[in-house]
Amino acid sequence: MADPNDGRGAPPREIHIEKKQTNWLAWLALLAGILALLFALSRCNRHDETVTPAPSPTAQGGPATPPIAVKHVTLPGGKVVDLQPQTLTYDLQAFLASSAAAPRTFTFDRLNFDTASSAIRADDRPTLAALSQILAAYPKAAVKLTGYADARGTEPANVKLGAERAAAVGKALTDAGVAPSRITTASGGDADPVASNQTAGGQFQNRRTELTVTAK
Repeated sequence: MADPNDGRGAPPREIHIEKKQTNWLAWLALLAGILALLFALSRCNRHDETVTPAPSPTAQGGPATPPIAVKHVTLPGGKVVDLQPQTLTYDLQAFLASSAAAPRTFTFDRLNFDTASSAIRADDRPTLAALSQILAAYPKAAVKLTGYADARGTEPANVKLGAERAAAVGKALTDAGVAPSRITTASGGDADPVASNQTAGGQFQNRRTELTVTAK
């Protein structure tokens, strides 16, 4: 028997070729991550479609404000004005048209002032325009305007500021054609607050003007 080591060479070596194994776990994890991302994006899209409000015709895309109810009121002389119930102009017109006796005081629902200012705000000019039309229709009516301040300033400063606010409202009415002889003004300072002076909202409400019908 031939000797495998008879000098004709070393026995052949076995060569093992290692097959590269694919890391299936890494691929599966990557695929799962992609699917999760796609699912999350689809959920976000559906969420946006559900909760995003439709554009509103009102300011800043907010919820639509229901229309304000107004009444067409015919004044003496035939002029028609649109007045909103539960406002000073509406209640004043009803009072002047009634047989109720003066005096009677009305608080403006929309005639307030900025801090330390007696300037009429643009938002409040429609109220004064309607008020001037009502007073023009009742020429016998005389009114007293009383201006107020919030309680943050000194008493003398608040008295002065209240007087300036009443005078500003009176000037707006006379500029609209109401005779100056029908209007008197006074200051209430920071007395008789209608809201708390501890909050900005309450202070704003206290910076106000009141109207008293002294004759009709």
